[in-house]
Formats: sequence, structure tokens, C-alpha cells
Amino acid sequence: MRFIAQVPATSANLGPGFDCLGIALALYNEVTIDLDAAPSISWEGEGASEIPTDGSDMISRALAHAANATGAKLPDLALHALNRIPLERGLGSSSAAAVAGISLAGAVMAATGVGGLSQDEVFQLAARFEGHPDNAAPAVYGGFTIADGEGAAVRLQPHASLRPVALIPEEVRLPTLEARAALSGEVSREDAVFNLRHTAEAVVAFTSDPSLLGSALADRLHQDVRLGLVPTVRDVFDRLVSAGVPVCVSGAGPTLMAFDTEAGDVPEPGEGWQLLRLQVDTEGAVVEGR
Repeated sequence: MRFIAQVPATSANLGPGFDCLGIALALYNEVTIDLDAAPSISWEGEGASEIPTDGSDMISRALAHAANATGAKLPDLALHALNRIPLERGLGSSSAAAVAGISLAGAVMAATGVGGLSQDEVFQLAARFEGHPDNAAPAVYGGFTIADGEGAAVRLQPHASLRPVALIPEEVRLPTLEARAALSGEVSREDAVFNLRHTAEAVVAFTSDPSLLGSALADRLHQDVRLGLVPTVRDVFDRLVSAGVPVCVSGAGPTLMAFDTEAGDVPEPGEGWQLLRLQVDTEGAVVEGR
């Protein structure tokens, strides 16, 4: 018996929506587990040479987390993953791994008669395990999501005309812990109100009026500090803003998430960057049994 999980990349924060807004992107990791093969772990694609094969990887730990949380016992299995989501680039690779492992655990549990996991349970387990509900929510539900950090999320249908463009620096990484550690523990009332106003505008922009994206993505809580850690990324960000391109830091960075508009397409950032024009994923994580 084999199960294959397909989990989308995600972009979180989306400007002012720090730790709450997220969107799913049509860039997928595929994880296969085989219950009939000899136990093994293997990788291909992004970061294949960096990820451990001793069971300490995120997917294996997520499988174990789901089993421990539900009291289930999973059989031995072979695990193979095709990673298309770059590591440590702000595109939700860790959440994709967590959601894949927990979704697969649920599928195995259902197939072996010990109960499965609902979509909400997958989200709650993944958010607690990986620690980033703003990424876990769109990875599980697809579309545009608002996560509250308390185990709940709201999924909204993204506007059909959204045209996301991921700008990924090829040689720059920014671990989430480092990016978060750089942030201040306090913000002014003025900045908090600014972000509240723009977060509300961002919800409207992503769901009903993408023409608002240019103003809606403005932020005063995290982007300026994180861009300061990666000067070459800041240079591209500033050029895009000056050109009137809607753009924000994707997650903790260093990837930038921009949007093609009726006024024009996102320009090529130059040497050392990968530009990916992506559709919005509206399904979220999917598991298929074979």
C-alpha cells in the first residue's frame, strides 16, 4: 500500500498580516510512503543533499507527532520526497513537510482502521508541531487564509485574477529563527494601527479587489528589519516599490512575493535571482492512496 501527499508552497505575512495571513501557491512537494517496501528515507530535488536520512527530518518527525498525539501506532515504511519548494527561502518548506507527514499519518490511520484525521485536525497538529499557523493554514486548506495562532483558521476564496510572482535569490538564505530574533518585542500604537488598517485592506485586495494590492501590502512591523538582514534583497524590493509593483517579503524572506497587474508584469530582478510566475493553489494538501 502506498500513499502520496502533494502539499503546496505558501507565502505568509503578505505585508501587514504578520503571523496571520497566508496564501497557497501552485508549487508542490510530493511525498510518498510505501508500507510494503523495506524501511528507508530518500530525497530528491531542493535540498536533497542536506536533509538527513536517519529519521530526524521534519516529515518523519511529523509522522511520529501525529501518531503520538492520537495514540496510533504506524507501521514501518519507506519514505521518499520530491522537493520543489526551496529551503529557507520564505516559501513554507517546513510547513509543507509538517503537513505532508501529518496528512500521511492520517491516511495510514484511516486505511488500517484506527481512525483518520480531519482537515481541521491536520491543521491544528501541523500548526502546533511546526509553529507557524500562518503557513500551515494555506498548506492544508489552499487559497487565502487567516490564522489566529490559537488553532483556528479562516479560509477565503482568493480573487481569480491574482497573479503571484516569486522572486527567489539563488544564493541568499534567511533562517526563520534569525529573521524573527531581529524583530523588536514592542511596537508603537501608531505602527500597530497602521498595520491593522492595511491588514484589513489586504483581505479585501486578495479576495475581491486586487487593484488595492499596491497600497495594502505596506507594513511597519517586520519587513524593514528583515530586509536589513539581506541588503541585496532590499535593493530589489526598493526598485520594485519605486516602479509601482505590489511586493512584500514572503514569510521571513528572503524571497519576495510580487504580483503582475494590468499596469504591467513584474520585471526580471537580474542575475542571481529566480523568477517564478505561479498560480494560486485552491485545494491545499491532497493525499492519494494506491
